[in-house]
Amino acid sequence: MKRAIIFGATGGIGRAIASRLAETGWSLYIHYNHSSQEAKKMVDEFVEKYPQQEFFPLELDFLAKDESIKKIISSLLPLSAAIFTQGITNYQFLSSQNLEQIENVIRINLLTPIKITSLLESQLLNREHGRLIFIGSVYGGQASALESVYSASKGGLSRFVQGYAREVASAHLTVNVIAPGAVDTPMNAIFDAETLNEVKNEIPAGRLAEPKDVVFWVENLLDERSDYLTGQTIYVDGGWLV
Repeated sequence: MKRAIIFGATGGIGRAIASRLAETGWSLYIHYNHSSQEAKKMVDEFVEKYPQQEFFPLELDFLAKDESIKKIISSLLPLSAAIFTQGITNYQFLSSQNLEQIENVIRINLLTPIKITSLLESQLLNREHGRLIFIGSVYGGQASALESVYSASKGGLSRFVQGYAREVASAHLTVNVIAPGAVDTPMNAIFDAETLNEVKNEIPAGRLAEPKDVVFWVENLLDERSDYLTGQTIYVDGGWLV
């Protein structure tokens, strides 16, 4: 049985990935932190549609103490893939953020994913085609003012993946980042229409990314034929960085 865990599964990108993987035969852990009702709704929907598969809600706070994280991760059934879609940002000048806000971005976007990866390594190495996929950001390649800490966390994720992929490549575990530009999800609801139009005008493709644009590349990386692609950051940005 193909089984994956999707961290941040109740978000715009995470939900789209979960829906597609469930449709294509995967059993899933649906991770959430605060959105318990949304996670339960997703699980109920998937169980009804795909009764031959297994679906479990999984609560985990990425700011929790190490022992709590270890306990939850150690309870998981065998996995073939882990997909990290969770993330937060503070759209502010650095001087306007307190130290806790800064630390939380780094912990949720970078530090805790690395810790969880270390805890999952042994079981993913036992799979014939193990997969680790992280959702990064175009700002990991070209940093943004007002999101300097977020940019640092996503850039750090790409550097981690470059190094870690070399450690596990011989065991057929691939590790990659998919780095979209601005995606049309609730996370960008903080911006007004004028700001979003300005962003669109900067993108050669003339539009924001949609969750399905990210899902396409997740599916490709999960494919068994993608065994030779690892340590990469794939920019899905409509030409924004060109």
